[in-house]
Amino acid sequence: MTELPQVFKHHVFMCLTQRPPGHPHGSCGAAGNGKYFDLLKAKLEAEGLNGEVGLTAAGCLGFCQAQPLMVVYPQGAWYRPQAPEDIDEILQTHLKGGEIAERLAVVLTR
Repeated sequence: MTELPQVFKHHVFMCLTQRPPGHPHGSCGAAGNGKYFDLLKAKLEAEGLNGEVGLTAAGCLGFCQAQPLMVVYPQGAWYRPQAPEDIDEILQTHLKGGEIAERLAVVLTR
């Protein structure tokens, strides 16, 4: 198969699933990903990275126990941001610096 060129240097997918309160799987949207999505979007715009980093609101990424959840491709690095500072660290270390933000990376298994 021919290797296709990447559209973005990095592509971030953030789960914004909003389930009803008390749902057994919880909800990344209710766990804070909505505010983290907006924060990262604003920071990417401020840094002039919109053409280099894609940011996509996603539905369920399949690992509800790790909420809130985001994944960065092409590296396939999964992150679970817990505070606005975590978004800053992911932006600086991974999206700008090209290194996995080890402190925030999570390993997910099925």
